[in-house]
Amino acid sequence: MIVPGSTSQSLAAALASETGRELATVDYQRFPDGELLAAVPALADGDVADVVIVAATTSSDAHVELLQLQDAAYEADVEHVTTVLPYMGYARQDAAFDPGQPISARAVARAVSTGTDRVVLVNPHEPAVVARFGVPAETVDACPLLAEPLPDDLSDPLFLAPDDGAIRLAASVRDAYGRGDTDYFEKTRLSGTEVTIEPSDAVVEGRDVVVVDDIVATGSTMSEAIALLRERGADRVLAACVHPVLARSARTRLARAGVEAVVGTDTVERAVSAVSAAPVVAEVL
Repeated sequence: MIVPGSTSQSLAAALASETGRELATVDYQRFPDGELLAAVPALADGDVADVVIVAATTSSDAHVELLQLQDAAYEADVEHVTTVLPYMGYARQDAAFDPGQPISARAVARAVSTGTDRVVLVNPHEPAVVARFGVPAETVDACPLLAEPLPDDLSDPLFLAPDDGAIRLAASVRDAYGRGDTDYFEKTRLSGTEVTIEPSDAVVEGRDVVVVDDIVATGSTMSEAIALLRERGADRVLAACVHPVLARSARTRLARAGVEAVVGTDTVERAVSAVSAAPVVAEVL
């Protein structure tokens, strides 16, 4: 049985279709005091042996909801629970950067581990986060799927990462697309929200460029990269990311910078979610 969190209903439906498993209906409620309740009526009979909970933890409420869904499975004596985290919130805070700070990725992983037998993550920002879980955890790569919604007629395409850490992602999309070059910007992070980037020596004039990253959150880095590419004479510029968080005015920033299109997966369900991560998740279930 596939049990969807409220943030991952489309992905859960696609995963149910991909695997042939039953898709459960979940009742989501919010009480007057703000507390949440997520209930799974299909578990009431107590004869479900295996459950896959699919829930992107894009907010603190989504984290609480996931823990409730896990506990509903425990209450129903489900024999085996797999938790799929299409997007793991707090995963980027993987160290205590200042004295007195928590390691939020560890705290979240510990909490999630208490109610599941196994965890599957889609392209976590720091792959080493799997070691934070107290149960078997593994990652799957949805990056190659981003090639599918790209135009077939890209001219002399360049797949560009916003920093050297994402070059493997750009190469993954390029390989799936079937042609093109890869390169990256030099990025320096000044603070948690401010970065500077310097263009590489790659020739972009007259070329179509796809900027590839795992997450687009505020859009600041991506929009700066796109603006630089436009200044250097790039023809079409597109943005591709696994997790289209697109917080606050991110989509507007990208449009103002001159992006032609933004494509993402449904790990975070947005208007730009042009392809589903369900096939790569289904392979490991």
